[in-house]
Amino acid sequence: MKVDILAIGAHPDDVELSCSGTLLRHIDQGRTVGLVDLTRGELGTRGTARIRDDEAQEAARLMGARFRVNLEMADGFFAYNRENLLKLIAAIRQYRPEIVLANAKDDRHPDHGRAAKLIADACFYAGLVKVETGSADGEAQPHWRPKALYHYVQDRNLTPDLVVDITPYIERKMELVLAFRSQFYQPEAEEYAGELQTPISGKEFLDFLRAKAATYGRPAGFAYAEGFQVDRTPGLTDLFQLL
Repeated sequence: MKVDILAIGAHPDDVELSCSGTLLRHIDQGRTVGLVDLTRGELGTRGTARIRDDEAQEAARLMGARFRVNLEMADGFFAYNRENLLKLIAAIRQYRPEIVLANAKDDRHPDHGRAAKLIADACFYAGLVKVETGSADGEAQPHWRPKALYHYVQDRNLTPDLVVDITPYIERKMELVLAFRSQFYQPEAEEYAGELQTPISGKEFLDFLRAKAATYGRPAGFAYAEGFQVDRTPGLTDLFQLL
């Protein structure tokens, strides 16, 4: 199944926390979106891999994504190696996105920067004819290289190269975040109750997410925005697109 945008995260909830407003906007514009998680988040203090699997699928349903798949790399210990590169290359070739959204290049969680490098290189190698991968039915996959790769800003306040207005989508973004009932502040939820507290499990973290979106939106004249970094130089054919 080909999609317009493939959003990839090291952990279930990376995408929801960092770029789900952008994805909601593009889905409403008629674009197709697919989601790929590298790991099941099994090392997380709260919840279990099974619970997070269920939460991730519910978030994808609420978003309107075409699919969500998990590559089952080892949370915390996935390596930059041939095996994991080929997993990602195969996924990129299967779904043939025009745009890939990936983890932040530098962030508090060590997995995020490592995933960013892995995803970026997989996007490049997926376009090489002599890198061979097979589909689930054993057929050789044709090469495919996305036209653009953008790294979403995560926990650290990095300087974005561009921001996307998510003002009409901020409440739906928060709904998607809260689909991860074991992870984020929902004292009435069975999955939340009785677990150890973490830096992201309190109400103040939800307040931080809103404040961060407001901070990134303000310079562009938006109430709320999500930030992205890009290594290539973006080009325009119309300066009025930046108004």
